[in-house]
Amino acid sequence: MFHSRFLKAAAAGVAFSLAAGAALAEDMTFALSANVVTLDPHLTTTVGTDLSVISHIYTPLVIRQPDMKIYPAAAKSWEVTDGLTWTFHLRDDLTFPDGSKLDAAAVKWNIERILNPETKSPVRAWLTTIKEIKVVDPVTVQFVTDKPFASLPDQMSQIFIMSPEWTQSHNPAIEASGTGPYDLVSYVSGDSVTLKAKAGHVDGAPSFDNVGFRVIPEDSSRIAALLAGEVDLIAGIPPFELERINGTEGVSASSESSIRMVYVKFNNLKPPFAGNTKLKLALNYAIDKEALRDAIWDGQGELSRCQPLNPAYFGYNPDLAPFPYDPEKAKSLLAEAGFAEGLTLEFEVPMGRYLLASEMAQAIAAQWAEIGVNTNIVEMEYGRWLDKYQNAGQMGDLSYIGQSWPTLTADGMLGLLEPGNIYAYYDNEEFGNLIREARSLTGNDQRLALYKKATESFCASPAHLVLFDQPTTYALRDRIKWQARADDIFRAMDISVAK
Repeated sequence: MFHSRFLKAAAAGVAFSLAAGAALAEDMTFALSANVVTLDPHLTTTVGTDLSVISHIYTPLVIRQPDMKIYPAAAKSWEVTDGLTWTFHLRDDLTFPDGSKLDAAAVKWNIERILNPETKSPVRAWLTTIKEIKVVDPVTVQFVTDKPFASLPDQMSQIFIMSPEWTQSHNPAIEASGTGPYDLVSYVSGDSVTLKAKAGHVDGAPSFDNVGFRVIPEDSSRIAALLAGEVDLIAGIPPFELERINGTEGVSASSESSIRMVYVKFNNLKPPFAGNTKLKLALNYAIDKEALRDAIWDGQGELSRCQPLNPAYFGYNPDLAPFPYDPEKAKSLLAEAGFAEGLTLEFEVPMGRYLLASEMAQAIAAQWAEIGVNTNIVEMEYGRWLDKYQNAGQMGDLSYIGQSWPTLTADGMLGLLEPGNIYAYYDNEEFGNLIREARSLTGNDQRLALYKKATESFCASPAHLVLFDQPTTYALRDRIKWQARADDIFRAMDISVAK
C-alpha cells in the first residue's frame, strides 16, 4: 500500500506546499502568454494556463509536486489488487464551499462525467480502460479496469474533482468552486483571473493571500510588466532577452529543460498527407533543425530523436536519432510522393502559447520553400486555434504545436497520437495497437519493448515535423523564490516569499 511514506511527506508540507510564509499577507501575480480558455477541469489539458489556474481551486486525487513525483492529495493512499482493481482511500476533511463533501460518490460522478461522450472531455481517452467505478464507502472508491493500467495513479494527477451538486447548477467553464486553497474572485476571458486564499483552509494558509493571472500575449509587454513591478513571474521569454533581464536590479531570469516538445503537426487524416509517408519524410529531411534552434532559441533545447518523447518520459527510445538535414533527399522523396512540381499547404500558428512560434514557423516555411513546398501561414489567437484544432476537429494541413503530458509516461504522451484521440490527426494503426498493448501490461520491461516498437513505427511514418524540446524560459522578481517546473504548471503553492 502507498501510505506511510507519502503521508509523512504530506504532513511535512508537501501536499499543496502551503506552510511556507503562511504568517505573511502577500500578493502574487503571474503573467501568462495565452488566454485561460476554460475553468472546467474536465475540458482542458492546457497546463501552462487553464490547469495552472484550476490547480489552485480544485483538488485532484493525487498531485505531482515540483520534483515530478506523485504524492497524496484528496486520496491519502491507494493500492492495486488483482492487477485490475485500484482502491483509493480518501481524506474525510475536504468540503466544497456548497457544504458537500469531496467523497467517493463525488469522485465517481466526476470520472463518469469525463467518460460520458456527451461531455467531449479531451482527457476521456486516457481513462477509457475504466469499466466500473465502485463507491465502497464514503472514503473509499474503486476503479475496475478492463485490463491492467499501470499508469492510472499518474493519470489521476490531472483529474480535478468538482462538486456534483454545484456543477449541475452552474457553468464551470466560467465559474469555479472547489476544495483547493483558493477561491475564484473573478475571471475575465482574455484579460485576467483573480483568486483569494480560503480562510481557515484545512491544509493551512498559503503563502499568498491574493493571486492574480494577467494575460499578456506580447513578449515585450510581459517583460516590461515584470521590470515595472506589475507582475512577479513571467515565462515564455525569448532566450536572447535573458541576459538583458539579468542585468536589471531586482529581477532574475533563467532557462530550464522541460518535458514539452514542439513540432509541426501534419493532418494525416486528409490529403495530401493521408497515406503519403514519403511526403512526411520529405518535409522532415528538408529542415535544418539545429540551425533553426541556434538562430531563434539561442541554441537552447535538445533536438528530438525521431519520436514524440524526450528522456524525461518512461518509454523514451534512446536508439533513434534526429532526422538529418538532407535537402536533396527531401526533393527526391517529394517527387516520389507525387509532388515533383511542389505544392502549397496551409500552416496554422497559434499566437502567444509557444516560444517564438511565429518566428520559428516563418523560418520553417522558408526552408520548405527551398524544396518547392510553399505555405500560407495563418496566425491565430490561441483560443480560436484551440477551438478549431481540438473542439471542431478541423485542423488545416499543418499546425505548429507544443505538447507534453505531466504523467511522464509514454502511455500519456504517445496516447496523444493514438488513432481516435481528438488530438491525434494520425491513423497509424500499428502504432496505436502497440501503445494499447503496452497500456495493458504491468511489467516495465515488456512495456519498454512495446514502446520501442511504437516509436520506431512513428519514426518510419512520422505524424509531424519532428523538431526539439522547448526550454522553459522565465523571469521573476527577487521578492519571491521559485524553482521552475519541467511540466510548465505555475502554482502559487510552489512559491515562497524570499527572506
